[in-house]
Amino acid sequence: MTDQTPECLWQPDQARIERSRMHDFMQWLTDNKGLTFDNYNSLWQWSVDHLEEFWAAFWDYFDIRHSAPYSSVLSDYRMPGATWFDGARMNMIEQAFRYHEDEPGRPAIISRSEIRELQELSWGDLKKQVASFAHALRQMGVKSGDRVVAYLPNIPETVVAFYACASIGAIWSSCSPDMGTRSVIDRFRQIDPKVMIAVDGYRYGGKDFSRMDVVKQLREELPTLEQVVLLPYLDAGAALENSVAWSDMLAHDEPMSFEQLPFDHPLWVVYSSGTTGMPKPIVHSHGGALLEGLQGQGLHMDLQPDDRYLWFTTTGWIMWNAQIGGLLLGSTICIYDGNPGYPDLGTLWRFAGEAGVTFFGAGAAYFLNCKKAEIHPREYADLSGIHSVGSTGSPLPDEGYKWIMNEIGNNVLVAPISGGTDVAAFYVGCNPIMPVYAGEMQCRTLGTAVYAFDEDGKPLEDEVGELVVTKPMPSMPLYFWGDEGGHRYHDSYFDTYPGIWRHGDWIRITPRGGAIIYGRSDTTINRQGVRMGTGEIYRVVEEIPEVMDSLIVDLEYLGRESYMPLFVVLREGVTLDDDLKGRIRAAIRDNLSARHVPNEIIPTAEIPYTLTGKKMELPIRKLLLGKPLSQVASPDAMANPGSLDFYIRFAEERGTAPAE
Repeated sequence: MTDQTPECLWQPDQARIERSRMHDFMQWLTDNKGLTFDNYNSLWQWSVDHLEEFWAAFWDYFDIRHSAPYSSVLSDYRMPGATWFDGARMNMIEQAFRYHEDEPGRPAIISRSEIRELQELSWGDLKKQVASFAHALRQMGVKSGDRVVAYLPNIPETVVAFYACASIGAIWSSCSPDMGTRSVIDRFRQIDPKVMIAVDGYRYGGKDFSRMDVVKQLREELPTLEQVVLLPYLDAGAALENSVAWSDMLAHDEPMSFEQLPFDHPLWVVYSSGTTGMPKPIVHSHGGALLEGLQGQGLHMDLQPDDRYLWFTTTGWIMWNAQIGGLLLGSTICIYDGNPGYPDLGTLWRFAGEAGVTFFGAGAAYFLNCKKAEIHPREYADLSGIHSVGSTGSPLPDEGYKWIMNEIGNNVLVAPISGGTDVAAFYVGCNPIMPVYAGEMQCRTLGTAVYAFDEDGKPLEDEVGELVVTKPMPSMPLYFWGDEGGHRYHDSYFDTYPGIWRHGDWIRITPRGGAIIYGRSDTTINRQGVRMGTGEIYRVVEEIPEVMDSLIVDLEYLGRESYMPLFVVLREGVTLDDDLKGRIRAAIRDNLSARHVPNEIIPTAEIPYTLTGKKMELPIRKLLLGKPLSQVASPDAMANPGSLDFYIRFAEERGTAPAE
């Protein structure tokens, strides 16, 4: 047993509990199903022990719109291959437009970018634009099952385009325009798109980036494209020969309609980070994305129709899909396009104040950067409306929880979540009716049979193990596009524990029913039999005020002893002297393990990150062990590809650089 009860930072008061949807759902189960639960953990246990009964009740509670009923909730418990809600016919986005029909002027989307001032798009105008855009797609010959790809930033037009595609049963896929050309082609070319919607350029960090040449190249290298829709964003006068103007797509006065589809009809194709090899094109269903979205954001995040929901993201990250899912609950979504650190780290906080945000979400690194930079958000805006602050992308350490509460308010629910692109959902996360403990996510999500397994496939109690899901989830991938026979899908998740989903994270389930994520299991460092997640090392190292960021890799050179360097990004003006090195080593030795003290501590200007905000530990390890860059990392799929130059030089100096 490893648990030592951490500090309890927050307890919901009775009023908060009683106005939560989670509490309402529990009461609904009592009133309608005769079920009574002592606490959330007993509800969770029932939800995974009686999976079909839970999801049937969930369907009824949220009154899922459908034109044909289901004949069975779950065909069998086989993974992969489970069939959910067989016979049902529905459309995901019909759920969104059931709200605010009597208030068409109510804002559906509030947005701002480095190019545009604050804007609002009402529910009424959103519906009109979606209906017009869907009609225009049909006129182009787009039908159910055709792929429509989007090379667009996080702006309202992207939401309109997605909702239009989904309404007619077309399959959506998006990439952010800050992604490299080859990275976008590697994704879109796999799925043979019929139509591409593209932007002419974007602005980031105060600099303009034209993408017209990229759009032309994409059109040339995607042979199945029949039409391109151009959205002038950077330059209002931008035009592309033999393309359709965005304005033409909105010129139709047509009623809103929803193509009725099977529960498992493909909704979108999303991609793995693509740091090595070709990105995995992961296909999710209309029904699965809807149910998991309502479950995660409706029950656990407690989003309600009067909420204003911001989660800072780009269109290339699964959190964009989650962000727009706020509309499925009638919430107003608040979206920002641009550099969150430009002109300073107060940018998102100012936007949150302007938009009246009630739920503020971002990657964990953003909050830690604000803390390191000594940002005080309430100096930038009135944030009194915020009731919850969400975090994901990497583990949020204890000091991150405390910083949020100190800076935003001690009545705020700190709401980290952990899931993945793979399931378009989260496994563990927040809960408005439970206490918050420092560094610990509150619970496993309902209907999600999450456990920690040891190497032999046995469940662990209060010990770190592999994150597994032992029963099907509605949003598990239908398949990977083009994966004949499903071999790549199987090998990605089911090769370690047959019939059980292995996600690839280290997790510990605490005695309170909460969870702590320790980072990716394929980057865990095993030194002399002692296994340590890199996330644990980062927590300790980055608590040192002079250290802004860090990366650790264990290099086992053939014929040499293991060598483990720690790369650190230091606060401006700080020198890595013997005193600082000594304090870093002592922090690791005293808090974690003497075996995991690095052999060398090396200053660097940047830590390499993927576009989704994950440290590139495994690619850097392979690079430093002599693998060619082309085999270990795709610069186009990185947030800061220039950072690789340092590590290539480092490999050359150590004599391990590849011959190429």
